[in-house]
Amino acid sequence: PRSITSLLFSHSSSLLSNQTTTTDKMMRSVLLTLLVASATAFVPVTPIAARSASALHVAIDTSDIKNGMTIEIEGEPYKVLSFSIMKQARGAAKTTIKFKNLQKGNTIENTFRSGEKFETAMIEKKDAQFTYKDENNNYFFMDCETFDEIAVNSNIVEDKAKWIAEGMKLVLVEFKGSIIEVVVPSTYVYEVTETEPNVKGNTAQGHTKPATLSSGAVITVPGYLEKGQSCKVDTDKGAFVERA
Repeated sequence: PRSITSLLFSHSSSLLSNQTTTTDKMMRSVLLTLLVASATAFVPVTPIAARSASALHVAIDTSDIKNGMTIEIEGEPYKVLSFSIMKQARGAAKTTIKFKNLQKGNTIENTFRSGEKFETAMIEKKDAQFTYKDENNNYFFMDCETFDEIAVNSNIVEDKAKWIAEGMKLVLVEFKGSIIEVVVPSTYVYEVTETEPNVKGNTAQGHTKPATLSSGAVITVPGYLEKGQSCKVDTDKGAFVERA
């Protein structure tokens, strides 16, 4: 039979072995953590607010078409302005699409068989702020991320020009390194810079009058709105929303 001393020695050795194993495991865990942390330090960090960009040449067909979508046709960007589907008694339905070439400004209308394929244009949307317009009608914006100055020709701004106010934050759409579209907020608060005074005692319901806004646009406003006051405007419809 084993002596008590022998048993105690054996038990002590076992405990020491277990402690050593536990210590080794702890050391390996610490070393692994340090190695992962060191490797991570060299991995580029992706910005949380990544810029919005459409997928490169995503294949779609006529059933995927939506107003406002940008399609690439023969290397040029076309925005879908409107579309209609014509069902036929015989044969597949046809889709008529009205496009606007965002580089040249012209519009086209074509009819396609159901299921015909298109490719989406790879565009990038940049948050920017309007700064000024020069004597050549070039519009200048500041990139809100890089703070770079971006010049945009008036033929790109087009009918959006009347809604662009000093300091306005908006979106610039880029295609292959060039700005192809300026997107203003769908609603915006403007100051009324000119309008006829409200006639005292005029309580007629529905009385309206023209008013010039701080951006230069002219809209119809309620008779009670005075020069110097502000109002919210729907820029898509060019309509008064409410007093601000």
